[in-house]
Amino acid sequence: MESANRVTASIFLVALIAAASDRIDNGIQLRFPLRYANGPTARHITRMFAMRCRENGIEHRFTRINHPWTNRQVERMNRTIKDAAVKRYHHDSHDQLEPHLDDFVSASNFGRRLKTLKGLTPYEFIRKRWTSEPERFTLDPIHQMPGLNT
Repeated sequence: MESANRVTASIFLVALIAAASDRIDNGIQLRFPLRYANGPTARHITRMFAMRCRENGIEHRFTRINHPWTNRQVERMNRTIKDAAVKRYHHDSHDQLEPHLDDFVSASNFGRRLKTLKGLTPYEFIRKRWTSEPERFTLDPIHQMPGLNT
């Protein structure tokens, strides 16, 4: 998505639930801003992400805002991406940056082995999980692997 807001977060959640049901982490764009959370109109504003969670029996919990140690993995990955793509190379526009980020994410998902996944790449981990628990998925992960037709 080009922007991360409550609408795109809700759309993302619906698509994620359709593809696989697992623990879902969430970010600040998935909640109502704290400065308005206790305001007089807060209870009347539709919280799409929270509604989607309730509809699907998902407990919607929050991490503390501006405390990266509460969501360390996400913050670390963001830093890795920033160091590898944004700080290392100059891009004149977002259009130049986007393919570079796509290449980095593909290389990371299909080539980078992670200790947290017991030495597997993210793709290998998903593939292994799909083999042992196919009922959790609606798509075969092999269809997402880059190849001759990409």
